[in-house]
Amino acid sequence: MKSFDVVVIGAGPGGYVAAIRAAQLGLSTACIDEWKGADGKPALGGTCTNVGCIPSKALLQSSENYEAAGQHFADHGVKVKGVELDLKTMLGRKDKMVKGSNDGVLYLFKKNKVTFFHGRGSFKSSAEIQVGNETLTAKHVIVATGSNPRALPGADFDEKLILSNTGALALPEVPKRLGVIGAGIIGLEMGSVWRRLGSDVTILEALPAFLGIADETIAREAARIFARQGLKIELGVSIAKVSTARNSVSIQYKNSSGESKAFECDRLIVSIGRVANTEGLNAEGIGLKTERGMIVVDGDCRTSVPNVWAIGDVVRGPMLAHKAEEEGVAVAERIAGQKPHVNFNTIPSVIYTSPEVAWVGQTEQQLKAAGVEYQVGTFPFSANARARALGDTAGLVKFLSKKQTDEILGVHIIGPMAGELIAEAVVAMEFGGAAEDIGMISHAHPSLSEAMKEAALAVDKRALNI
Repeated sequence: MKSFDVVVIGAGPGGYVAAIRAAQLGLSTACIDEWKGADGKPALGGTCTNVGCIPSKALLQSSENYEAAGQHFADHGVKVKGVELDLKTMLGRKDKMVKGSNDGVLYLFKKNKVTFFHGRGSFKSSAEIQVGNETLTAKHVIVATGSNPRALPGADFDEKLILSNTGALALPEVPKRLGVIGAGIIGLEMGSVWRRLGSDVTILEALPAFLGIADETIAREAARIFARQGLKIELGVSIAKVSTARNSVSIQYKNSSGESKAFECDRLIVSIGRVANTEGLNAEGIGLKTERGMIVVDGDCRTSVPNVWAIGDVVRGPMLAHKAEEEGVAVAERIAGQKPHVNFNTIPSVIYTSPEVAWVGQTEQQLKAAGVEYQVGTFPFSANARARALGDTAGLVKFLSKKQTDEILGVHIIGPMAGELIAEAVVAMEFGGAAEDIGMISHAHPSLSEAMKEAALAVDKRALNI
């Protein structure tokens, strides 16, 4: 029996970062994870590294390059003839990126003296965890077991015809007709990848509004841009039945008007959300309280069992890798006696489509519903010199600030490199900044970041370039 100060169950972004931080603080630390790579060896990094964030971004970039070579390089005076898709090489590049990230986590564990155990961790008691034939004892346990894709009732994933994010990242050939159920982050990203590679993509969404989690202005702009790109998106649908044949999938559904419709595709991606992963954990056996499948925690990620903590997708809040990382660091520091704080209002969200969509803070519709008096400033990328030079002018930046104080309440972006630009807003909001603060800061010219400055100035009707 091996004893540790901290045992982390799960080596995804939240788990491995928690383990590293705990070790940095002088705590003897172990981490348990069951992921295996194609070679059968441990593949650390969880869903994010293996079948989520990392491989999806690899394919997004590759598919953008393919489309640019075939359709956009000529605008720059670069003539390319005979552009061909080598999907096997593209998928191989993606797999190399995943393997590099897997190995990177293992290296960090060795560097920080984190002991790794490969297998599934299960509670024997609140202080004992079984992994394979070994029993580990711990003063503190951090559960970071992540989440699994939610299946559509009556349409289980086979990863051949009906795909989760796992199958969507590994299609051996480009389907002529691709169906996607769910117009959320995964559905839009994967739909856009395969559309660029040649699929005719149709997305069916149950909600009546497109991208309801985003600001309405940004969502409307996104819907317009994606439709122009060729993504077919139908809202307000109700799926009645999904059936498979040898090489096709049939979907029967009702549209927003209640009419019965049928749609047939070669492959179907189901992206209707994710569910917390507590399988095999024996949470009930040690009295861990759960609610709607998630482990219940307080604001500091403490569970109902005194020495057990939980972070990331397995608890409340947005299922985002960087949110899990922040919680993991905070929990390790709390165990070490420190008093960190995670501000959930400044956790950014990004959709890595082209153009990217990113936001932090509250949307305009949320502010209206709460009765908050606010001001709005917007600036289009079409008026930004750097965006014009890039040939990527779709989208805009939108600032929302408190009317009385000008404190930034939310920033919303659709446009080139939105996922990078949003960081400036996160910093400003974390320090209680005002829109005027961003407007007063010198931004390099020409740069995409100038759109942030101009939108901030526009709150007070002071934008200079529009």
